[in-house]
Amino acid sequence: MRPSSLSFQQLLLVAFLLIGALLGAAAVRALFSLETLLEQSREGTAQAIALSTATQSLSERSLTMERAARQALVLRDNQLRQRFTDAAGNARDILKRLEDNELPADFSRPWREQLQAVSDMLDGPPETALDREREVARTFRELDGHSAAIAQKVQAIIAARNDALQAGFKRNQDQLTQIVTGSILLATLMALGFGIWLAKPFQRLERAIVALGENRLDLPIDIRGPKDVRRVSQQLDWLRLRLTELDADKARFLRHISHELKTPLASLSEGVAVLGDGVAGPMNPNQAEVVNILQHNTQVLQSQIEALLRFNAAAFEARQLKRERTDLRALLEDQVEAQRLHWQAHGLVVRVEGEAVHLPVDREKMASAIGNLLLNAIRFSPHGGTIRLVLISLPGRVSIDIVDQGPGVAQDDRDRVFEPFYRGERQPEGTVRGTGIGLSIVHEYIVAHGGRIELLDGPGGAHFRIELPHAA
Repeated sequence: MRPSSLSFQQLLLVAFLLIGALLGAAAVRALFSLETLLEQSREGTAQAIALSTATQSLSERSLTMERAARQALVLRDNQLRQRFTDAAGNARDILKRLEDNELPADFSRPWREQLQAVSDMLDGPPETALDREREVARTFRELDGHSAAIAQKVQAIIAARNDALQAGFKRNQDQLTQIVTGSILLATLMALGFGIWLAKPFQRLERAIVALGENRLDLPIDIRGPKDVRRVSQQLDWLRLRLTELDADKARFLRHISHELKTPLASLSEGVAVLGDGVAGPMNPNQAEVVNILQHNTQVLQSQIEALLRFNAAAFEARQLKRERTDLRALLEDQVEAQRLHWQAHGLVVRVEGEAVHLPVDREKMASAIGNLLLNAIRFSPHGGTIRLVLISLPGRVSIDIVDQGPGVAQDDRDRVFEPFYRGERQPEGTVRGTGIGLSIVHEYIVAHGGRIELLDGPGGAHFRIELPHAA
């Protein structure tokens, strides 16, 4: 089954199952290792107890054999002789078990030879019984020495087995630690890998949505990934196509309505001009006043139609950026120099502050945005005021502040200052009222670059801030 045929939830479930299986396998392996260690510990303890019991039994059988042998020699009793024989057989069996548990022959052979010597001394004439009894006593003292050596050797064997068991515990512990640590690291890497892999389609979706929000409709949306992500990608591409159609319809409507309005407006303007020139005959003062009103409103309507066309053209051009590496400080200085006569005529001081910052932007559109804001600041600044253009490089973004000392923006106008054709209540005295599209065009250009522009609160004057991302 291909990953693309699964949904995001199914892929997430598969990832959890794989990670769970890995950690489960490590846990099962740890349980088996622990059970093995416990079994080895139990076996080692049982063997140690058995060996210690065997050496103790060997010493007890030695005392029983000595007593029975010496009494059998003195009393010449067959039952005592049989008791010795039975005890000797038990002792040989115990010695055989010890030999089977790694007791060297160098320790068991002398013990067997001494026991055989005692058995041989039990046979003989009655007159030598006392002498043989003393020799048996001496032989059993030597046998006790061999028993003590055997006991020491058995303790050494038990200690060696315990050391081997401890070493085995240490090896298993190290292996288990490596398995658990490796499993955790592998599970972490798998989780990170799955997380990054599953997050990529959503990052592409986010970029696609941002592109739609920035009105960049020329790039098709085709995102590979889980089937539900691909389904959302198809819906976003359908939305992109629909927005493209609506945008084209809007542009077509604006061109059509502008053309349809300009033709009768031109005729109306010419007719009013003819009336004003008196071609149709002299006019009384009231008629002349009406003609003046018609001329003024005809000019206002003409400027509104031209502003509408300019805004429509600017909105279309904002989607066609020609980025190039640009020195933003030099761009600010160029705009200040380009409007030098204008701000000097108002007796203003214009300063550019900040270090040089290079960013890939559309030089022409960014210059238009900065120039528009500077022209706006010049228009509203009082005579002798100061305008500051501050360039600051911040983590992940570049900030451009344009600050003037004018009356600022009225509180009721702050939320609508970037709307097309909206003109605030505060206008400079003695100037023609603007069309209300300048800041709208600035907003279109800045958003097209992936940035934002906002009007900040301040003690006086207007304070506009542009923020552009480094990874533009």
